[in-house]
Amino acid sequence: MSIHTDTRTTGPAFRLFRMMRDWASPAARQLSLTMNAVSLPTDPPPLPTDDEVRLAAESSRQLAAALARAAAGSARLAIGDELVALPPTVLRMLAEILAQTAAGNAVSLVPYHAEFTTQEAADFLNVSRPHVVALIERGELPHRKVGTHRRVLFKDLLEHRRRTRIARTAALDELAAQAQDLKLGY
Repeated sequence: MSIHTDTRTTGPAFRLFRMMRDWASPAARQLSLTMNAVSLPTDPPPLPTDDEVRLAAESSRQLAAALARAAAGSARLAIGDELVALPPTVLRMLAEILAQTAAGNAVSLVPYHAEFTTQEAADFLNVSRPHVVALIERGELPHRKVGTHRRVLFKDLLEHRRRTRIARTAALDELAAQAQDLKLGY
């Protein structure tokens, strides 16, 4: 598979391509091996411009069509005169990033094993920091200590959010069933 780009284009997809190419450098790989925690930006990612949304929509369609035609294994992406081999997982992730950008959404990538502070965990879960600390102290949210500071893995936050959604759905189903039994008209 080959996706040809205009080198004059500066849309988010092309910035991402440059970032992925730069990340493959030996220095970047060494950085990824030595990094223990990922700091989340305090500001949300910027929303895409109208031009970026249109470009992402077209790029998403092209990438989806190319992925459908591609054989198993890695694909090659043409960036200028350089071909970059990308594994299927990265291509699917890129397709999702483009689809979200085309929908006008800002996108952030968080490594699955990233460590969050309790404040970052609270921001992700959309709860207060004291609530996260209480979850940790009750043993509902795994953590580790770095000195006196608690760190929570992103994967554990995702699992906690999944469990919470399941419990919430079950409680709502039970309430709906009770309302039906009592003929409350819901």
